[in-house]
Amino acid sequence: MQIDAPFSVSVVDNSESQTRELHLSFTDSFQNESLENRIKLFNDHIESLSININTQTNEQTLQGMNTILQISEQLQPHIINNEIPLDEKIIIEIGPSSPFDQLLSGATLK
Repeated sequence: MQIDAPFSVSVVDNSESQTRELHLSFTDSFQNESLENRIKLFNDHIESLSININTQTNEQTLQGMNTILQISEQLQPHIINNEIPLDEKIIIEIGPSSPFDQLLSGATLK
């Protein structure tokens, strides 16, 4: 699944907690933009993702895109209010019973 976003996503297996984690890191170019441009870029990302979801036929890719869209929509007000330190990694823990964990079990991130 390739998603153009103002952040990169990596999956990390946490052996201590037996969970998986999504690590989100904002790109350098996004970090270096003015707040006004970051808001526009982030809104454009959400709009583009929403449009591309409607054209997706692969169920696994669709589920991944929906997850990234949900995360993006949750981050959006914090981006608008400039409340997130963009140079820090955001870590989202995924429990073993999560549908997203099942998606990651058979997925290859590119």
